[in-house]
Amino acid sequence: MSGEHDFEPIRGLPSDLPPGETILWQGEPDWTLMARRVFRVDWVAAYFVALMAWRVVDSTANGQDLATALLAAAWVAPIGIVGLGLLMGLAYLNSRTTVYTLTNRRLVMRFGAALTKAINIPYKIIDSAAVSQKADGSGDVALQLVKPNKISIVLLWPHARPGFIAQPQPALRCLRDSTKAAAVLAEGLRLTHEQSHATAPRVSDASTTSNGGNVGAEPALA
Repeated sequence: MSGEHDFEPIRGLPSDLPPGETILWQGEPDWTLMARRVFRVDWVAAYFVALMAWRVVDSTANGQDLATALLAAAWVAPIGIVGLGLLMGLAYLNSRTTVYTLTNRRLVMRFGAALTKAINIPYKIIDSAAVSQKADGSGDVALQLVKPNKISIVLLWPHARPGFIAQPQPALRCLRDSTKAAAVLAEGLRLTHEQSHATAPRVSDASTTSNGGNVGAEPALA
């Protein structure tokens, strides 16, 4: 896998940064967390264990001795091992080929093993962010875009907040330290929104509201 992103002038970015833009944070999903929380290897493993147990119970209930029942159950193990191996491989590939970059102006998501994609999301089209954090500090940071901005779930997956299909939310998935990323993003959003409100014409509350839905450009493939 070495050299697949050697064309990048800066790791995780498809081009050099424009003047005045600086990188504040970079990170990637943890592949073990992605294996469990995205590809659900723990659930798949539990399924195959339950299937093996059922084979033992069913075989003994039909009059077979325990040794024969255990042998019948053992035939399930190779299938489970191969399935789990494939899912863990997908998690590893997704993690190795993903870089999340937060600058002082935007979020850039670079991902994809077979087909590399880079998505630019300027802060000015991000309405809010939500952090889903576990006790160990790991978690996801999901973004709600200002309507009508929208990114296809097909294009985003698995870098999208689970359960949001009609209005997908881009997400920084399975971060070991989601607190740091969330803090950097929050500060970037705060500064961007302050600058936007400072420069926007303040005619009335109604005008401010009507302009709010069209702030910035749509997310774009870099």
